[in-house]
Amino acid sequence: MSQHILTAVAWPYANGPRHIGHVSGFGVPSDVFSRYQRMAGNKVLMVSGTDEHGTPIQVQADKEGLSARDLADRYNRIIAEDLTALGLSYDLFTRTSTRNHYAIAQEIFLGLYNNGYVFPKTTLGAVSPSTGRTLPDRYIEGTCPICGYDGARGDQCDNCGNQLDPVDLINPRSRINGETPKFIETEHFMLDLPAFTEVLGTYLQGKQGEWRPNVLKFALNLLGDLQPRAITRDLDWGVPIPLDGWRDRSDKRLYVWFDAVIGYLSASIEWARRSGDPDAWRAWWQNPDARGYYFMGKDNIVFHAEIWPALLFGYNGEGARGGTPGSLGRLEVPSEVVSSEFLTMEGRKFSSSRSVVIYVRDFLERYSADALRYYISVAGPENQDTDFTWSEFVNRNNGELVAAWGNLVNRSISMAAKNFGEIPAAVDLTDADRALLARSRTAFASVGAELARSRFKNAVNEAFDVVRDANKYLAEQEPWKIKDDPSRQGSILHVALQVVDDAKTLLTPFLPTSSNKIFDMLGGEGVWSGMPQISEVDEDGGPSYPIISGAYDGAATWEHRPIRSGTRLAPPTPLFTKLDPKIIDEELTRLADPAN
Repeated sequence: MSQHILTAVAWPYANGPRHIGHVSGFGVPSDVFSRYQRMAGNKVLMVSGTDEHGTPIQVQADKEGLSARDLADRYNRIIAEDLTALGLSYDLFTRTSTRNHYAIAQEIFLGLYNNGYVFPKTTLGAVSPSTGRTLPDRYIEGTCPICGYDGARGDQCDNCGNQLDPVDLINPRSRINGETPKFIETEHFMLDLPAFTEVLGTYLQGKQGEWRPNVLKFALNLLGDLQPRAITRDLDWGVPIPLDGWRDRSDKRLYVWFDAVIGYLSASIEWARRSGDPDAWRAWWQNPDARGYYFMGKDNIVFHAEIWPALLFGYNGEGARGGTPGSLGRLEVPSEVVSSEFLTMEGRKFSSSRSVVIYVRDFLERYSADALRYYISVAGPENQDTDFTWSEFVNRNNGELVAAWGNLVNRSISMAAKNFGEIPAAVDLTDADRALLARSRTAFASVGAELARSRFKNAVNEAFDVVRDANKYLAEQEPWKIKDDPSRQGSILHVALQVVDDAKTLLTPFLPTSSNKIFDMLGGEGVWSGMPQISEVDEDGGPSYPIISGAYDGAATWEHRPIRSGTRLAPPTPLFTKLDPKIIDEELTRLADPAN
């Protein structure tokens, strides 16, 4: 039975281009998952956009001599172009600076406020002595007062996982300029997180055996020390606070972390409006049978496994203080938080400021999107921190994409095209023929089961086992040596082409561009797997901005489809480019040179 699947993808921050470490966490895994779910017949809504508010935007804007809005405009477009080039099949990729998003963020705030889960409090806020601007918690670091880790941030310690307040840090310092922040009294609205301890505990305990162990363990460990958390900031760039006496103030805005997670809902509502059915979003958000999967890197677990569910519970009136749902109605909480670990680079943490970085755009100018997607899927940080190395990238590309998969496709189609001009018929199949065909058909169940559980490494390895078995079959059958029995040669090639077609389907979620090419090579008609497109839109005649969307209802379905004998074949073109091992030294040299 078809199911509604929400794929909620972490919002890339619009203060610069994204690097391959970013897309290994939120981008490629979410797209692999969504493409599979569509092929399996489910109704997928994949949404995200650029996260554009907060002090980090202003800090970067100052560096570039721009306004915060102009900076967000620049990087919103760059990020949208890069994610489209990577083939990420968003139903809507938008931004948080839209009027629609402002309205939905304010509605969630009001729902929480009316139910008693938001309250004002005078706190100590960090200010830069040299600029007078508020320093966001993440831009303050120091020694953790709990575990003694010297690189703790003002909002949480990545070493022990505890939520922190910057005023509690030992020897706090600004990450912007190294100065010691000044703490002054300021009034803010706080989210009463402790009021959700019980409902969050029940919710998380119910995910035992469903979520990745690292995600669930991290989230459960935070339950014992939930503290009220500020959801407003002293800032002039962001969503206004929708209360009398506050909405017209130029120095107070909703905190960026608060409005960003609401983007999943606001993007769904924007998508529905643009689709022509303003209520269409409700099928994913108010249907108990719908499933919501949230994709991000591990540094975002706390926001998606704790805070976002708390916001939704509070809006629904389901925390310790009770209450009633707001005007949008009751909203469903995440079914699963699919968090990846970190991708490092040649043994070092990705860092734009230290030039330890490979931006998506730069990568795709030199190498194919499918090559990057494959590497992330088979060797990425799915369940542990993983190191990207140029040597492994080259070896994976040359040894697996080119020599295994590309070679199977090329020699099967080229031999059939040369000798028959079409897909030959299969007659008098042998046990070896039937065994390979059976192996190929049964892979749909096993690979699909792994994809449904977001076990992408297992899935792509299982699909490539089919490719390896097919190469072994061809090596043993040696159809190129058969000169006097065209019927047998044709049967072998028919079997090989059938397995190529099956493997193309199994690999479509990972390698959509090359899978589309194979569909065409085998005589397919129409579109196999739809690709994303950028279009320019506006809000009621306001400034235009790019969105990513697409028509993804092509011929691709998650099933074995018999190929048709007699379908005309043309000589194939290479799917992948073999890389010269010299690029390893070239890329390492480029990495070592800060000028690059």
